Amino acid sequence: MDHLLPVLSATHFSHLQCAECEKTYPADQLNTYASCTKCERNILLCNFQLSGLSRESIDAKEQSMWRYFPVLPVFDRSNVVTLGEGFTPLLPLHKMGSKLGMSQLKIKDESFNPTGSFKARGMSAAVSKAKELGITRCIVPTAGNAGGAMAAYCAKAGIEAVVVMPEHTPRLFREECERFGARVVLEKGLISDCARRAALINKQGEYFDLSTLKEPYRLEGKKTMGYEIAEQLNWKLPDVILYPTGGGTGLIGMWKAFHEMAEMGWIDGNMPRMYCIQSAECCPIVETWSGNQSNARTYTGKPTVANGLAVPNPFGERLILQVMKESGGIPVAVSEEEIQQGERIFAKTEGILVGPEGAALWAGLKKLINNKHVHPDENVLLLNTGSGYKYL
Repeated sequence: MDHLLPVLSATHFSHLQCAECEKTYPADQLNTYASCTKCERNILLCNFQLSGLSRESIDAKEQSMWRYFPVLPVFDRSNVVTLGEGFTPLLPLHKMGSKLGMSQLKIKDESFNPTGSFKARGMSAAVSKAKELGITRCIVPTAGNAGGAMAAYCAKAGIEAVVVMPEHTPRLFREECERFGARVVLEKGLISDCARRAALINKQGEYFDLSTLKEPYRLEGKKTMGYEIAEQLNWKLPDVILYPTGGGTGLIGMWKAFHEMAEMGWIDGNMPRMYCIQSAECCPIVETWSGNQSNARTYTGKPTVANGLAVPNPFGERLILQVMKESGGIPVAVSEEEIQQGERIFAKTEGILVGPEGAALWAGLKKLINNKHVHPDENVLLLNTGSGYKYL
């Protein structure tokens, strides 16, 4: 039986706006990053008319991210493509916290999502909007999880899917996409190379490109993590959030959600400090932050066991840096050995098989405590973005 959506107030999605020059575009028309003639590398964001929305706007009976329908970008509920994504558990890490003298360490485990990662949120929103806009073909470059999620939601929606992924991606990710009916194209190199291949395949514009932040809607699905965190913590945000950062959509999305909720009066008090954790093999945000490069456009990364962190040229770099500056966080790089050690510690200590991206947070947290950026008495939340089972 299909997942049923309740009757709820209409979306308050009002318009699209360029994050750089603030030029606006209609909410009911297809627009992507190529639409803004004023900016070279703009990002279009969804804007909402938030006045009049209270916490009662949430449908408490809906156990998915679509409980926040009024702040999601789909107009007609019949176009929502859902597999029950979102509302993932927020779990205490008592034993791991005790190792660091922490009593308020928690993890939000996104591996509970359909297709095993937080990518399901973004793809549910993006594919739903694609369906509403009459799109019949989608394409995405991926390090793994985004491809599987897009393939699943496109299958549900009856939309043709093409996934371009690195040749070295674990075989399970490729087979997952193929099982959902997607055409998989393998490419040498990292996701940046896959993006170029996807652009070549799509040179005639036959596909809707769901590349990270090159369309406005995936971000809206990801931002629901922020809404859930607030709701699950009784509308009091944590002091600190650690996020494994590749393309950074989840980080940017959560920050957007926090500001939306503050504008609506759903939350008050201080915003969390947001920390980006990257692999030392591919850490463009760390290098830019440290002043070793002006930006990441020409950065060359290496493969890492954490596939989702192997994003050498993040399209949303400026927004990622802006979130950290506004929140008071910093980026941190950890080694491959530290990532693998983190996987073992999470599994043996807490019984959670996190993905390698989430595993990177353990070493990142220890470094932040050692350099006094995070204090043991603070309320700290880790974001595990995907399941470790896919990497076995």
